[in-house]
Amino acid sequence: MGDEELITQIAGRWGDYRLHFAWSHDMGALQVFCGLDLRVPRHRRTAIAELLIMANQRMWLGHFDLPEDDDMPLFRHTMPLRGMRGASVEQLEDVIEGAVNECERYHPAFQFVVWGGKSAAEAVAAALVETRGEA
Repeated sequence: MGDEELITQIAGRWGDYRLHFAWSHDMGALQVFCGLDLRVPRHRRTAIAELLIMANQRMWLGHFDLPEDDDMPLFRHTMPLRGMRGASVEQLEDVIEGAVNECERYHPAFQFVVWGGKSAAEAVAAALVETRGEA
């Protein structure tokens, strides 16, 4: 898109994720966005906002967002790098892996709210069930 931006796409379990990297010279920071392959209808935005709050409370790094001018939820993380020559390969790998993992973890919850009509609490509870063993 520009000299300070890079966009790529990565396939995930629940769909394709659009990764957008944007560098800010003024802030000395790299912002990473990972967009979910999902559209939120206007009438479900309030329920999705509740889901965003619940998901964000469980995260150490980054957060989910639903921009006012877009209907696609995204994961967002900013890496402050002022005074450094840039991010290391390992740091970038960690940020990309973390972003995709969070999108994979919560994508079903977004689907439950958007298409299943579930509440945010029901969606998070169903999406975060950990299975043990094999059937």
